[in-house]
Amino acid sequence: MIKKVHLPSEENHLDLQVGDQILIYGEIYTGRDAALPQLVQQIKNGEKHIKLEGSAIMHTAVSDAGISPTTSNKMELEGSIPFLARCGVKMHIGKGSLSPKTIQALARYDSVFVVTPPVAALLTSKILKKQVVAFPEEGIEAIHNLKVEGLPGIVATAQGKII
Repeated sequence: MIKKVHLPSEENHLDLQVGDQILIYGEIYTGRDAALPQLVQQIKNGEKHIKLEGSAIMHTAVSDAGISPTTSNKMELEGSIPFLARCGVKMHIGKGSLSPKTIQALARYDSVFVVTPPVAALLTSKILKKQVVAFPEEGIEAIHNLKVEGLPGIVATAQGKII
């Protein structure tokens, strides 16, 4: 059975298990190598420009060609995951494997890692609206807010477990 997930979530826990197939509805953020470390630094400096509580961040750039996940275990991306989970991000969306340390941090902060197919045409067709919300100087790697309908994924990490 495919679960529908609506984001941002008001719930503290998304009630997702490893292996769950999901469709994501609502609003998600995007971020990659250039923007996520900047976002982390801004928050550490006391600046907060986007609401992270109950949110999801997809590791992707946004261009006219569309979206497709980038590898999440790159140092710049994976290094941001525990901190952003602690700040309220409930779902991190990308591809690749994560370190045991990151998996434990996700469990500690009740956050999950979702993998999504790297099929730009499919994923792009699920975007209803997009808007740059932070770091416009980064171009396609700026943080965007996307309104999505039926973005597919599989829960790869939840409660300290992995696929």
